[in-house]
Amino acid sequence: MKSRDFMKDLREKSPKELVAMRKKLKDELFALKMKNAIRGLKETHKLGEIRVKIARINTVLSSKIAK
Repeated sequence: MKSRDFMKDLREKSPKELVAMRKKLKDELFALKMKNAIRGLKETHKLGEIRVKIARINTVLSSKIAK
């Protein structure tokens, strides 16, 4: 999914949905970090991708809350 499409999708979601999505991604990030720590993660680029998604969700959340 392109970042433009992802951001458009995020802007359409409610704050509750965004918080749930962020929680799910944070859990996934934690699991990947643990797997990476024991050298079991082959796709290490996923760590960065998930961090970026979490940051984008935080950006949309803060803009929705500020309104």
